[in-house]
Amino acid sequence: MKPTVKKVFVALAVVVGVAMVGVVAWRALKPSGPGPGFISGNGRLEATEIDVAAKLAGRVTDIMVDEGDFVQAGQALAQMQIDVLEAQHNEARAQSLQAVNAVATAEAQVAARKSDKAAAEAVVVQRESELDGAQRRLARSRTLSKSQAMSVQEFDDDRAAEHGKRAALAAAQAQAIAAQAAIDAAQAQVAGARSGVAATEATMARIEADIRDSLLKSPRDGRIQYRVAQPGEVLAAGGKVLNFVDLGDVYMTFFLPETVAGKVAMGSDVRLVLDAARQYVIPAKVSYVSDVAQFTPKTVETATERQKLMFRIKAKIDRDLLKQHLKMIKTGLPGVAWLKLEPQAKWPANLEIKLPQ
Repeated sequence: MKPTVKKVFVALAVVVGVAMVGVVAWRALKPSGPGPGFISGNGRLEATEIDVAAKLAGRVTDIMVDEGDFVQAGQALAQMQIDVLEAQHNEARAQSLQAVNAVATAEAQVAARKSDKAAAEAVVVQRESELDGAQRRLARSRTLSKSQAMSVQEFDDDRAAEHGKRAALAAAQAQAIAAQAAIDAAQAQVAGARSGVAATEATMARIEADIRDSLLKSPRDGRIQYRVAQPGEVLAAGGKVLNFVDLGDVYMTFFLPETVAGKVAMGSDVRLVLDAARQYVIPAKVSYVSDVAQFTPKTVETATERQKLMFRIKAKIDRDLLKQHLKMIKTGLPGVAWLKLEPQAKWPANLEIKLPQ
């Protein structure tokens, strides 16, 4: 046999040997199937990611956490610069004081106008009394004039006096009406001044909310995944500062063929076996079943090919269980999700729940 042919045979033997070893290892390591009534799908552990971002444009003054840190809901994570907001708040406070003083001034004007009206009404009463006296005197003068016991001149003087008193009464009544109009105008100024107070208070409340929002806090319990920005950087409104994962919302997404996806019910039991920790079996529940196929073959020609339509399934781990093992959670780990299709079927021993102590 020629040396070259011999080398080829040796190489082929090595390749075949490696392939056989790989097959044996794969069969030894892959999870053993539990039998009929169960189905599995490959997936990875995932968690909800949340971006902590600046509400307003500004400079990052401080970041209180590092990548990998565990944080609790409400914990301060980063601080944005608030110098401008504090200046705006002081300005709004001064405007609020001005508005309050304007209300007091307007209310004083109302009181003054009411006093003027009271004085005008007193003058009206006085003019009415004077007119009544002039009318009585004119009535007597008219009687005396008819009996020629009074001169015509005296009668004319009494009649003119009565007309004068009537005109004085009309003027006093007009003054009282004007005083009421002044009161209405002053009350309108009070309402306007009070609206100014409400507007400045609303402005202060908005600025205070912006100041509070400048201290970025964690909305949930989780772990910092990475820092997007650094202290000193200027961000636009909505600029990301941190990214963290919600360790209370961990799940595995896997795919099942359409022949069994329709049998999967919400809340069905799932067992998760991670490649990096095959000694553990993690319980989960089906929380989502896609209502449309996620992908299909490029060509669909036969019924067998059509059965390759795949639907996305989401198995979620209980939040209380996650809290008990918070520091052991590692997202991104690959694994297998075993799903029980038959409710009466029992989980085999190798898929009984096994959790780290």
